[in-house]
Amino acid sequence: MFPFVRLIKEMLVARRQAPIGLTDLHVTQHIVLPWDLDGFLELNNGRALTLYDLGRLGMGARVGLIEVLKRERWGLTMAGSSVRYRRRMHAFERFEMRSRAVCWDDKFTYIEQSMWKANGECASHVLYRSAVTDKNGIVTPDRVLTAMGEDATSPPMPDWIAAWIKAEAQRPWPPMQDTPARTLSDAA
Repeated sequence: MFPFVRLIKEMLVARRQAPIGLTDLHVTQHIVLPWDLDGFLELNNGRALTLYDLGRLGMGARVGLIEVLKRERWGLTMAGSSVRYRRRMHAFERFEMRSRAVCWDDKFTYIEQSMWKANGECASHVLYRSAVTDKNGIVTPDRVLTAMGEDATSPPMPDWIAAWIKAEAQRPWPPMQDTPARTLSDAA
């Protein structure tokens, strides 16, 4: 289940914090709760992505995006991600989450987030390709930024993000398109 209580807390905290620029760092504090654990008693990888949602939404509130989404009746979606998990996190372990928009192109905004343990080690890092949507599809970042009253000029795209975009463009879609689908009766 989505952590709605945590979401409400994060939005209340973000509302009381000073606004930040689109590419500024949004930092939040969290704790791994027992229901965040997997069978190995560490933070579940899927739950980590859900917790990253909380950081992005708080960041969105502080940069003014959430108000624009409400006003324009736009939605927010993730169009891709790449995650690195490097350190385990266990029940009741405290961690810091860092979130920021890095750059954007003609369709997507690229957001990076990371979780940092109390000892200073980075536990995980994720790059997201995000999009704002309306009833017609993707709302371009320049249109979103104009609605936010921001400059639509993107910071330079780091090489590692450009390489990820290039690699993603080579990935087949739909997946396994050349492989005939197997049914349950075929496997029997």
